[in-house]
Amino acid sequence: MRNSSSHHTELYGEERLIVRRGQPFIILLRLKPGNKEVKPSEKSFTLIVETGPVPRTESGTKVSFGLRDSTVDSEWSASATNDPSGNTVSVSISSSPNAPIGVYSLTLDQGGQKTSLGQFILLFNAWCSRDAVYMRSETKRQEYVLAQYGQIYRGTYRRIKGKPWNFGQFEPGVLDICLKILDENPKCISDADKDCSGRRNPIYVTRVLSAMINSNDDRGVLVGNWGEVLDGVHPGTWIGSGDILRQWAESGPVRYGQCWVFAALACTVSRALGIPCRVVTNFQSAHDTNGNLMIEKLYDERGKRMSNADSIWNFHVWVDSWMTRPDLGPEFDGWQASDPTPQEKSEGVFCCGPSSLKAIREGDLTKKYDAPFIFAEVNADVVDLVCLSNGETVKFRDSTDSNYVGCFISTKAVGSDERHDITHQYKYPEGTAECTDTHVTPNHTLKWILNSSDNGHNVCVYMHTNISLLFRI
Repeated sequence: MRNSSSHHTELYGEERLIVRRGQPFIILLRLKPGNKEVKPSEKSFTLIVETGPVPRTESGTKVSFGLRDSTVDSEWSASATNDPSGNTVSVSISSSPNAPIGVYSLTLDQGGQKTSLGQFILLFNAWCSRDAVYMRSETKRQEYVLAQYGQIYRGTYRRIKGKPWNFGQFEPGVLDICLKILDENPKCISDADKDCSGRRNPIYVTRVLSAMINSNDDRGVLVGNWGEVLDGVHPGTWIGSGDILRQWAESGPVRYGQCWVFAALACTVSRALGIPCRVVTNFQSAHDTNGNLMIEKLYDERGKRMSNADSIWNFHVWVDSWMTRPDLGPEFDGWQASDPTPQEKSEGVFCCGPSSLKAIREGDLTKKYDAPFIFAEVNADVVDLVCLSNGETVKFRDSTDSNYVGCFISTKAVGSDERHDITHQYKYPEGTAECTDTHVTPNHTLKWILNSSDNGHNVCVYMHTNISLLFRI
């Protein structure tokens, strides 16, 4: 009970040891007759922790360490306290705050004689200042890691409705299913050593989840359906994540879901693994299919609307996860958007993110991952175009609308069921100097992308809103 309480894991149950990384936990060892104490200098006393199917020291999935006078918070370490009765020894073990998450085996090596001490599960730790998912506010940790119930917003920007949702990350069996999702992702199947080592990084884990929550490229959790439902559960019927996850674990991809169900599942799995996460709804959400940051409404010469792949949805739902971004720089730490709904492929897979909200708001779209796509969802321009009979496309004069897309971006408020508007975290208000700067920054992905072919070589002409041109052949 002491471990689970101090590690905020008591809601998972007391049947096994579940702890968070970068923080000490206690195990009790019963001494053999004749052994009265264990000394910190005891060289024959070595602990070994291993995770994954092929633990390797080089990958950080296998670590051996001895006793110290006290544990340290920067790496795997252990210290021992002898019981005055001489029968037991209390061993404090602290994991590295950068250790891969997952199921670990713990072994005691005494001069070559190895004894299994059982298993434990290691999670991300939002309470540990050295962990990449550290969150300073306790009320936010309670909301974004421990809260099991929430609201998901749907409808239209004129009539926003909250749908109650049971995330159920602490329900029996759910954590095991979340770990199973990681184990069954294609990256783990192709290279388990690299994948398990990568689980130290919440950026990597979040990107894997955005691919595995949908079933498009793999045997992921949920099948999408935006049409008639004949052979599965209607997406609007679901009220919680637990039933979906259990059904997937038993029989494979579950039918059916739409964006809010995909996002809710991603939130459940993220929180179960210890990553702070919130469900986000964007109203008037753009789906830019060609990467030009525009939603193009096409008309023929008679003014009749023509069909094309770009669209604007009444709402779209994804998740934000809290973490540092050492790959981008500290200014991009904090909330990161990722989207498990299968829309467009990223690096050949139906996944999206994580992308820094700071990068999205500032229009710095060179930053990983998929910043242009998410930027367009909240900030694309809507343009009316006429398709002429000679094949040319002409823009209507003064037809660009920069205000239509991305409004009332919503998530559940911390500590209450009220709606919290976070639009300002994704974009500056239209017409402000900051918004203008966003649209002219040199790093802003371009407003027009023209592709042509010349003797088999692709020629891309990129036009920034500040009219500078780049050519790449």
